[in-house]
Amino acid sequence: MHSHGAWTSPVSAADVAAAGLRFSGVAVAADGTCWWAEGRPAEGGRVAVLRRGPDGRVEEFAPGLDARTRVHEYGGASWAPVPGGGLVLASAADQRWFHVPAPGAEPRALVPADGVRYADPAPWGEGVLLVAEDQRATGRGGALRRSLVHVRLDGSAATAGPAELFTGPGFLAAPRVSPDGRRLVWTGWDHPDMPWQRTQLWTGELSQGPDGPRLTGARVLVGGQGRESLVHPGFAPDGTVLVVSDRSGFWNLCEVGADGELRPVLPEDAEQGFPPWTFGTTSWAALGEGPDDDRIALLHAASGGGVGPRLDVVHRRSGRLDALDLPFTAYLPAVAAAGGWIGAVAASPELAARVVRVSAADGAVLTARTAGPSPDPAYLPVPEFLTVPSEGGRSVHAYRYSPTHPDHPHDGPAPHVLFVHGGPTAQSLAAYSPEVAFFTSRGIGVVDVQYGGSTGYGRAYREALDGNWGIVDVEDCAAVARHLVDRGLAAPGKVGIRGGSAGGFTVLAALTRTDAFSAGTSYYGVADLRALAEDTHDFESRYLDTLVGPLPAAADVYAQRAPLHHVDGLSCPVLLLQGADDPVVPRRQAEAFADALHRKGLPHALVVFPGEQHGFRRAENVVASLEAELSFYGQVWGFDPPGVPRLALR
Repeated sequence: MHSHGAWTSPVSAADVAAAGLRFSGVAVAADGTCWWAEGRPAEGGRVAVLRRGPDGRVEEFAPGLDARTRVHEYGGASWAPVPGGGLVLASAADQRWFHVPAPGAEPRALVPADGVRYADPAPWGEGVLLVAEDQRATGRGGALRRSLVHVRLDGSAATAGPAELFTGPGFLAAPRVSPDGRRLVWTGWDHPDMPWQRTQLWTGELSQGPDGPRLTGARVLVGGQGRESLVHPGFAPDGTVLVVSDRSGFWNLCEVGADGELRPVLPEDAEQGFPPWTFGTTSWAALGEGPDDDRIALLHAASGGGVGPRLDVVHRRSGRLDALDLPFTAYLPAVAAAGGWIGAVAASPELAARVVRVSAADGAVLTARTAGPSPDPAYLPVPEFLTVPSEGGRSVHAYRYSPTHPDHPHDGPAPHVLFVHGGPTAQSLAAYSPEVAFFTSRGIGVVDVQYGGSTGYGRAYREALDGNWGIVDVEDCAAVARHLVDRGLAAPGKVGIRGGSAGGFTVLAALTRTDAFSAGTSYYGVADLRALAEDTHDFESRYLDTLVGPLPAAADVYAQRAPLHHVDGLSCPVLLLQGADDPVVPRRQAEAFADALHRKGLPHALVVFPGEQHGFRRAENVVASLEAELSFYGQVWGFDPPGVPRLALR
């Protein structure tokens, strides 16, 4: 029998890349038309926007255009349908926005290419409202200058520039227009806060003046006192303002009264919101188009349970819940609705991510697009939800995926790799992952760790990492690794850890501070905290104030926590995978860590991918990185994975 790790698998690295359509948004119309965006690794990661009409025909808007914006660097909300059936969308090439009146029509430039980026469109009047980020100027709190602007669809702003309506806090997001077009709500915050820590809900009145659009009476409607995160704002069809607040300790959808009081629509000790790392993030959408229809499509999940988010319908006035009983356990943090239809991106452990249109009346599901075929279910593991005791009386949540192959009945301990999600304010969900299947179908178990600081379990769990990044996350990962060995699930000496970005930091910190792991893979991970604080982009430039401490007062803590300063504590091989053009975690961090490994004489490899930024988008690089990682584990743990090039270790 082949050893664990050397099983012959039908899931190749090329299959992972080919199955990797990356959905990033969805919209739906009352006639059942749905739109979505998909990143295509086979086209260098280009984001295409497509429409499926009521007749079932699928068409792409602006073929060849890469619909990405770089506002906050992470982007999001880079397109939107507009009245008349057309679309507005961003171009990654020069960050300009275009109007495309119909599929195949010539795009019309809406803004100049002048160093200003735009995101989060909201149709209004003869154009759209956008969040503008001026790369040439700074504003409040030293942040880049951001504003709310209006851009006409006739292209008149392509030379003169858009009409600025509002500037104030350092960060602005989620402009949403009332059904009558007279009011606007949006969120704002300032350094050093992040939007999942403290935000304000703003409102103002929209009107068309003799000199163009105006926004008057801008004021804070909710927030500003205490640490309250207000996310996903919008309006119900009757004009009631809705927002998701974590005032109760959990993100819950609330109605906002005229004087700013909040009334939860469906009070739960469960999360009904997501951290807005990208624009366009939302957990709810109003279904009705008339003021008497109070139905809301809502993503929500019980805290601490093993079941992922549910998509259900809640009646806003009564709080009655209509369960849709859908076959999905994971959803993209975006939902759309119109005329009784719900648009979402959903998945389950057996079903690859897909764009779906759901009937709110009977839960009937129409699949508009899938990310790609999934393998034979015989090769797919069933997630096991774990709750593991950690340091200080904490419990850490995790999903374990056991080695699964029809020709290799699994018995006895196996090599395992802990997957550490990025963020760190994020979470992993129980869903089909070609990356997970790539390992489990070869005999390597995978565990997704929801370490303290993860979302999905309430504010207290999320804030467990405050001041403790590099401590709580490391303790929780080590606790899970030891739990696997103690239960006889993992082979002693064959537990690895891998993660990207903030997850890469946890990987490097765990390798330098514990003996729980025998191998580690860092995808564009943070090695030097002080360098990250000084080099990273504006959106996250003060994030470490909370996770580590404010500079310069906490300079000693930054030095103590930086994995780069503790390479002497390392005793196992390390693989470093890095994008050459990463603006979030610059490549010099990986290079410095590799130099330290070389000086210590530990087996290691640094693979730098030209043209890649923060995350690998190109199919050939997805393939190369996965095959390098598998070869790395094989050399460390003593197996020879078939059909995989051997990685050269220094």
